[in-house]
Order: sequence, then C-alpha cells, then structure tokens
Amino acid sequence: MVKSWLVSLLGLCVAVMLPMLGGAAAQDEDESYPSVEEAMEGMEAQEGLFPIYKNPENGQLFLEIAEDQLGEEFIAFNYVENSVLEAGGFRGEYGSQSILRFNRHYGGIEVTKVNTSFLFDQENPIARAADANISDAILTSLEIIAVTEGEAGDTFLVSADDLLLDETLTMVRGLPGPFSFELGDLTRATKVVDIRNYPENVDFVVDYVFYNALPFDRASEAVTDERSVTVTVQHSFLAMPDDGYTPRIDDYRVGYFVDRKTVLTSDSATPYNDLVNRWRLVKKDPEAEVSDPVEPITWWIENTTPHELRDAIRDGVLAWNEAFEAAGFSNALEVKVQPDDADWDAGDIRYNVLRWTSSPIPPFGGYGPSFTNPRTGEILGADIMLELSYLFAYDRVVTTFDGSALPFEGKGHEHHGRLCMAGHEKHAGLMFSTAVLQAAGANEADMKELVRQSLVSLVMHEVGHTLGLSHNMKGSSFYGPDEVHDPAVTKGAPSASVMDYLAPNLAPVGVEQGDFDHTRVGGYDIWAIDFGYNPDLDDPDLREAHLAKSSEPVNAFGNDADVVSWWGSGVDPRTNVFDQSSDPVAYATDRVELVRSVIPTMLDTYEGEDSYEALRDRYYTALLQQTRMGLVMARQIGGVYVERIKPGQETDKAPYTPVPRAKQREAMAALADAIFAPDAFEAPEELLQHIQMQRRDFDFFGNSEDPKVHAFVLGSQRSALTHLLSEATLTRMIDSELYGNNYSPTEMLLELNEAIFGRDLIGAPNDFRKNLQIEYARRLVIMAYGYRYPPALQSAAFAAVEDIRSRFTLIPEFFLPVETRAHRAAVRMELSWLN
Repeated sequence: MVKSWLVSLLGLCVAVMLPMLGGAAAQDEDESYPSVEEAMEGMEAQEGLFPIYKNPENGQLFLEIAEDQLGEEFIAFNYVENSVLEAGGFRGEYGSQSILRFNRHYGGIEVTKVNTSFLFDQENPIARAADANISDAILTSLEIIAVTEGEAGDTFLVSADDLLLDETLTMVRGLPGPFSFELGDLTRATKVVDIRNYPENVDFVVDYVFYNALPFDRASEAVTDERSVTVTVQHSFLAMPDDGYTPRIDDYRVGYFVDRKTVLTSDSATPYNDLVNRWRLVKKDPEAEVSDPVEPITWWIENTTPHELRDAIRDGVLAWNEAFEAAGFSNALEVKVQPDDADWDAGDIRYNVLRWTSSPIPPFGGYGPSFTNPRTGEILGADIMLELSYLFAYDRVVTTFDGSALPFEGKGHEHHGRLCMAGHEKHAGLMFSTAVLQAAGANEADMKELVRQSLVSLVMHEVGHTLGLSHNMKGSSFYGPDEVHDPAVTKGAPSASVMDYLAPNLAPVGVEQGDFDHTRVGGYDIWAIDFGYNPDLDDPDLREAHLAKSSEPVNAFGNDADVVSWWGSGVDPRTNVFDQSSDPVAYATDRVELVRSVIPTMLDTYEGEDSYEALRDRYYTALLQQTRMGLVMARQIGGVYVERIKPGQETDKAPYTPVPRAKQREAMAALADAIFAPDAFEAPEELLQHIQMQRRDFDFFGNSEDPKVHAFVLGSQRSALTHLLSEATLTRMIDSELYGNNYSPTEMLLELNEAIFGRDLIGAPNDFRKNLQIEYARRLVIMAYGYRYPPALQSAAFAAVEDIRSRFTLIPEFFLPVETRAHRAAVRMELSWLN
C-alpha cells in the first residue's frame, strides 16, 4: 500500500517537473501560442535582419525569427567595444567569428554553432558520413513565446535577453594574461545598451557587469572599484553574403591569414584547402588590364583623430594602391573622414574605421584586425586601433622594461597568430631615433619627418593586416647593409615588406641618413597582394607561375611561427624581428656603435623640463636597442636557412642550409664585443646620476627608486645566453652537422668561454662581468648534468667547464686582487656541483 502510494506520488512529481526541467524542448510544436502581434502589443519595434521588440518599461528584448530563416546560416561576430586590461580585453579587440544556425525543435529555437573546418568531395560516397566524429555546438535553446502564422511561412518570437545577457555566444571573461584578475560573477546590471538593426545585419552592444565581493587582486587606476568591472561587447549577426565571390586557396610560400579547411576525402599528405582572407574586389571593366573596382575598400578616419595626423594616416592607407595597381586594380582603397555630424559611430560594422584611443596602459601602438565569412575567407569588415601614446614619450612598456623579457620571448603562453606588437616596437624605436637625431643636432623639420614616416609606416602595417596579410619577418633581409641607407636604392621602402618588425632605419655613425621607415610598400608586399587579389590568378597555371617567383630574394617570406625564439619555434635567423639588411651582423654592429655614440650625449641634449623621467626612458630605450642587436647576432649561431620551395620549382636552393661556419663565428665575435665585453654597457657617471623616475604620491613605496643598471645589463646578457645555450639551438647544431653544419657546440662554447672569461685573466673583473660569469657557470652546470640535454651536449658542457677551470690556473692566485680571488672561488663553487 505504502509502496503504491510512493509510486503514485513519484509519477505526479515527474508530471509536474518534466516541463520545467525540459524547458522549451518539452513543449509540443502544435501547442497554441499567441500571435507575435498580440504578445508584442505596446512594445517598441525595430525592423531589420530580425525584427526586434523592446519593452519600454523594463528594457526586455525579443527577437522575431522567420520560418525561412530556420536552417539558414548566419555569420556571428563579436568584438570588445570597451574594457580594461585587467578583464583580459581592450577596446577594439576582435573576438570570435562563426557560423550559426537557428532550428526549431518542438517548443524551442536551438542556436547551433556550425563546424566549418572540414570539406568533403560530394562525389565521394564517404561524404554521406560527413558528420562522423565531428560535433556542432548547440549553444542554447530559446523558448518560443509567440507564433504568427502566414502564407509565406510562420514567424517565431523568442527572448533576445536569453541569448545575449550571459556568455552563451562567447566567453566574455578573458583568458589569464599579464593584467587579468578574477572578475567574479555576472550581475543583473548586465544589459543591452544599443541596437543597430539593418536589412543585412544586426548589432547588439551589451554591458557585461561582473561583481566580486571579495577581490584579492589590485588593479590599475583604470578600474574604479575592483569589485565591479564592466566589459562592453558588440555581437553582430550577418546574413550570409550572396554568391559571386570566388575563394582563393592559400599557399605556404606567401603569407595570408586563412580560414582553415581540411579535405577529409583527399589522399594527399597535405589535404589542406585553407582559404585566403581577402576582400571582394571586382573590376568595373573586366576586360581592362587595370580597372577601378565596382566597390573600393573604403576607410574612414574617425572624427576624433587630431587634424595634424590625418594626412599621414591617409598616406599610409593609400600607399597600398601601388600594390593593387600591379594586381589589376586602380584606386582599390579610398579614404574618407567621418563627418562631425555623422549618424553612425565607429562600432558600426558597415564602416571600416581608423580609430584612436588614449589608454591608461596602452595595450598596443596599433592594431588591425578583420573578420571574415568562415565559409569562403571573404573579409567582411575591419577596424584599425591607434594609440595616441605612440607619438609621446610616455609608455608603460618602456618604463617597466628590465631587459629580461622581450616580445616573442615570453614563457608559458601560446603566441596568437594575429597578435601584432608593431606599434609598441615602433614606439620604442621612435624614442631611440629621437635621441639620435637630437644628439646629431637635427632641426625641427627632420624631427617631424621622422615622426611622419614612422606613423605612415605603422598605418601601412596595420592596413596590410586588414587586407589579409600576416607578418613577413623575413622582409628585412633584402637590401645590403649599405643599400638600406641609400634612398636612391630604397625609394621609400627600406625592406622588402612593411609587414616586418624592422629596427628603426637609422644611419650608422658617419653615414648620411636615408629613409627612416616605409612610406611605400615593398617588393614582397606587391607580389603578395598580386597573389591574393589579381583576378587572372584564378587560373591555376598563372597562379603557379606567380608563386614560382617565391625563390627570388625580394619575395622571401616567414611569419611569427618561423621567428627564431627562445623556445626554438623558428630556425632561420633571417626570419627575425628588430633586424635589418642581408648582413644582419654588420647592421647590428653599426647599431651598437650608434648606441654607444649617443648615450654619452643624452644628458647634454636632454630638453625635458618637468623631470628626468623621459631621460631615463631614453637611456633604457637605447639599452633595449643594444639588447635586441645582441639577439640578432646570437640568432645566427645554430641557425638554418629555410626556403619554402615546391618540388619541381626552378631554383638552386635547398629547403635547409645551415648558416655558414664563418658567419656563425663572425656573429660570436660581434656578440663578444656588443654584449659580453667588460665595457659593453659603459655609461657616463653623470648620466646615471640623472636617470631618475618622476616621484608621484607613494608610488615608490616598497620599491626603491634608484637605477637598477646591473639588473638591466644582466637581463640583456641573459637574453643572448638563453638562445646560445638553449636545448633547441644546441640540438639543432648537432642535427645540422648531418647536412652541412661544421660549427660544433663544443667549438661554440669554447669561443663563448673566451668572450666571457678571456679578458679577466689578470686584474679585477667589473661587476657586470662577475654577474655574467656566475650566470654562465650555473647554466653550464645544468647543461652538463643533462637536464633536457642529450648526451652529446653534456660532453660539450664538460669541455667548457674544464676550459674555465684551466684558465683559472694560468695566473697564480696570490698575484690577483682579493676581490678577484673571492669571485673565482664563487665560480668554482658553482662548478663544484660537477666534481
């Protein structure tokens, strides 16, 4: 009896709870609904891609979806309209793009993100199993609130708030980063603050308000209260563009951003049909060799842009028309200025806008993202963000730099393929260039031209990204070390590509100044745009003939993934950052000489009136240049030249060629003088007495303000040592002995011993050398113990250790100063772990 009663009660509970637990999916498709007109009576309506209704009393939003829109694909895209760096984002940061479908399932409208990564030959029977082991993502099911029946099909009303006011469409909370902290939970203050609805797209701007009652992390002054942080995100939905766009398949010999596609019915070892990201350009006159496009790529200069900068920005955009001329398009890009009374703002995705910000902690100097149709690779919109701090001396990146960390040298994070630090790097170069010109007594016109060329080049670089181009870190290897300073040769393009991270192109001591930076596109840029945009290259034979030119020096290509770095992701030292010329060692040597000539003049030529903060920044920026030149030298050692060559392509080059022994030894000798020598970082005593940070309130509390020059210098030396002694570099040296390398790890370490210990056999090493020698000894011990190193490298480390010990026996100890004896005892103690 009791058991029967319990069963009945359980059945009643299930009957009551099932609709609640099942939500929208539990309702029957035939259930009677009010019409949309009845349900939305008194609401504010907005027509567009999806009719939108707003409750004027509480702001609640509703979305109307037509029956013929069910099952159709829409492009979804989001970006950060405003944030703080602590939240893991910044204004203008582009987020995810995807394909969404809306499908009815009983009483709900399911929102599904579609997997677009794989392709199938539809003639192959296996295409019938195209969904095997591939999962689309059902993001949510929106309950149907009302239905209007019509001859053209029904329409369905759902809550837009249920789609927008949480993290259904994208993760709003940024991934952990250098400034991130725990944001807490979303609150009821989260709201839609703007709606823009058009026939082909709709934008929702949402304030995501996070609250953490007990924050443990401290934030910058950009955060008013650590408990409450708002991230403003724009979500855009676009109708799928019409047919007529022809996708172009990527090729590994040229650098474009892509939408990745793997053909699962291909028998190729590389079944990739990755699609180039590019704009839809169509000739007005298809028969003409060069024609204006039907619709040009239009850029708008935001009306917040200072008037004195607009000409340089316009020049930077229009400079790309030279490349498009070669691809068959005249006036492919045009520039307009946003009217002061414009009825649209920069967030409107229908407009491509060059935007300006002035941030408390500038996340970049310039940033040029775009978004695409994931099905085809067609670019649908882009923005460029520019930081006003780029033009000023103030930069938190420089003032906190300690010499031990550099872009591309980070640890514990994955490099994002679309990350661009060109603005930060150009800013640091601009600061150093200003000091050089002031030391040389340059006039105001020269100083303005330096800034103009730098800004034009930055805009060109970021526009290049929005055209689909990735970085080309090998572009700087084109001109010789003398040619690069001759404007009659460079003609406004001091490298093969403006998409590189170039060292500021300052003339060496005694040489007349040429181009400071790019004001024209380089030869590679023209070739790359031709590949991406020339309609004639839809012909496979013409496209292959064009790509066969990749072996020409001007078309050499390598992007971020190819850059030589501490973690060994790249091997070709020509694919590098902050370098210049086909002889980077000679160029770097000249740059170090320039640094050494400028540092003694800095105090005398300093024009700051408020404090010595800018002098301090200028000094450390000069040391930063020297550090980077040391890395340029170090990366020749253990390097392998890489050529991207298709089988059958006419060339006398092989895919892999080790850097010649003479070049590696030349780099080691240059490095010994530039970074490891006793006087490598000498500076006037009076200058060091004046590199003072500006005092502000209690900002020095817990951190002494005196210059930490030894820490900076050791950080610089560590940068070079880390590359030379890395497991990746040394293993590559022994691997490449099998195909041509004849500069062994043992020989390199013995020459490094000479560089680090050779000048200190008598007398007293200075404190820079003491720090360096102890650091080096510790690393040799780790290497000799074999931690992560193969046995062949252990023996090389033991050879280096024995060489150091033998050096200490050449001069009797009693002839040496007491400090030298004590220092050698410290070195021996480090090495004693190997006894």
